[in-house]
Amino acid sequence: MAPSAAHQPPKHLGIGVGLALVVTVIVLAFSWPAVTADPRNVPLAITGPEEQVAAVSAALDQHLGDAVALTTVADRDAAVRAVERRAVYGAIVLGPDPEVLKATAASPVAAQLVEGTKVPLGQLLAAMTQTLVPEGNAGPVDQAGPAPAADQAAVTVLVTDVVPLLEADSRGSGLAAATLPLVLGGLVGGVAISLLVVGIWRRIAALAVYAVAAGLLITGVLQTWFGVLAGAYLANAAVFTACLLAIGSTIVGFASLLGRPGIPVGPVLFLLVANPIAGVTMPPEFLPTGWGTIGQLFPPGAGATLVRNVSYFPDASTTAPWLVLTGWTVLGLALATLAHRRAPRTEPATAPAA
Repeated sequence: MAPSAAHQPPKHLGIGVGLALVVTVIVLAFSWPAVTADPRNVPLAITGPEEQVAAVSAALDQHLGDAVALTTVADRDAAVRAVERRAVYGAIVLGPDPEVLKATAASPVAAQLVEGTKVPLGQLLAAMTQTLVPEGNAGPVDQAGPAPAADQAAVTVLVTDVVPLLEADSRGSGLAAATLPLVLGGLVGGVAISLLVVGIWRRIAALAVYAVAAGLLITGVLQTWFGVLAGAYLANAAVFTACLLAIGSTIVGFASLLGRPGIPVGPVLFLLVANPIAGVTMPPEFLPTGWGTIGQLFPPGAGATLVRNVSYFPDASTTAPWLVLTGWTVLGLALATLAHRRAPRTEPATAPAA
């Protein structure tokens, strides 16, 4: 005998519990990367006399552990080029005029880490200077150990921002916020078109028009009004268009293949899974091991990287993020096309015989 309605759990209580679980998952998804963020193998370049490079590398390894990964380059010019190509987040230049190079536009958080090497570097260079034998002095080297901190600080280390942020966005918050329309815009466009437009080719046409128009308008707001984007206007608009297409076409594809149950796939995949590991506020190297790399394989991560590169780093490679965005767009269109081919076709009615 079926249980009576009086003995069944109230439906509204189940809905309340379910919504509470959903909110918990959302909070966990967005809080987890920030709470667990810790620098791991952040790439830095180093150049200078061989003896100094070896000593500084060993000292930083002891002081910072696996937080940074040093790569030796030929000279300061090579270090600057590495920063401008986003091969490294900064560089240490040793020699008569020690210098720390950073790129705030690459990541304010990483730039802070790079600038933080200034103090231990100055102390180490001061200590190394105290152990040198003065010219013309044949006496033994002072074995008293490193100089006091006050004397060690006498070595001045210059800090140079190779690629600074725009004055209107000196903290980088605007650039970080600029990536939010990539996700929300793609979700809104994909869901709305899936619900309001009937027919695969009509959906694809609507999505293309939406992505191009929204890309131009979003770039206009962010670049010409708020001033948080640098670089060429059309190049930035092309990036936003590609991101909107990648996310929107995926939603349209799943909706075309699965019907309305396929629409939530996009928000769950891109908003709850991919967005927290996109490396927007925290660079990928600061996320838990492996997750930063995975995040770059989704449109939010690839789009955020591409926006930053096109806007501030024209010499940086953009091949990988473009391939990621193109791949997701092709996937969405392929799903939509498959759904169109699988849809039952209505045969025309046969006229009755005379």
